Amino acid sequence: MSRSGLRGNRFLLALLIVVVLCSAGTALYLNERNTRQQARQLALPGAGDWIELDVTSQDIDPGTGELTLYVVPVPRGGLAAGPDSSAFSRQVVITVQAATRTELRAAPGEAATPQPVRANFYDGTVTDYPFDRHHFAVSFEASDPTGAVPVGVVFADADPFFVVHPTSTPSDSGATVLTGGVTRARSTFILAWFMIAAMWALALAVLAGAEVLHRGGQGMVWPSLGWMAATLFALVGMRNAAPGSPPIGSLIDYLAFFWAEGIIAASLVVTVVSGSRVERRKRAEAAAATPPGP
Repeated sequence: MSRSGLRGNRFLLALLIVVVLCSAGTALYLNERNTRQQARQLALPGAGDWIELDVTSQDIDPGTGELTLYVVPVPRGGLAAGPDSSAFSRQVVITVQAATRTELRAAPGEAATPQPVRANFYDGTVTDYPFDRHHFAVSFEASDPTGAVPVGVVFADADPFFVVHPTSTPSDSGATVLTGGVTRARSTFILAWFMIAAMWALALAVLAGAEVLHRGGQGMVWPSLGWMAATLFALVGMRNAAPGSPPIGSLIDYLAFFWAEGIIAASLVVTVVSGSRVERRKRAEAAAATPPGP
């Protein structure tokens, strides 16, 4: 096969690889888009007068161990002022037990507005990033002038960095308890694994370059030293760009960042020491070879 044919085959192969990777990325994106941020109905009452609570999770912060739930009460059955109406026909009080006790009130003839409710995580360690898992629990209980009112929950998560896996169960006291597990989003996992692989690849590349310079008896090769030093500080910026801003000392640091920084720093120091010795030897040899002046 001619050289032009080989170049053509290589181009087609590279184009095919690009198309496959882009297609796989698009499929992953569409799958995550279609499976996240979707409303899920949890333990809705079958009939009668009841309140639907549209709950949306936002502002998830494992560092403080909190998340914000925005709650919108929607009347169903006789509690609605009219068919398909979001206004209440009578006074309703919804008691929320989360980080603090909160009461949400709906007046007759008015539609309820979104109300923020803060909930706390009761387990999970943020330094396990990106594999940290957290859980929360929130209790909802509603009543009107006639007594207790059944509650159903429709849940959606809107934080792009996390995925919430909710469940809702009625308690013995008549309240509805919303529990959920919180994990990092798939995109965060992919980027975190890429960063780990990139840190190790760059560290091993610097180590290989240092080994070549040392074994080759090279002196102070300034472009190589500049590249090593730039890589040392570039990894700090890469690590600080990790999605979710994990604290220092997280699992990602012990898996890659600390080791990569140590390998690069050691390679740079060894290269400088070796190169300086070579330069001094060359100067000494040059001085010895220079004949003394008259």
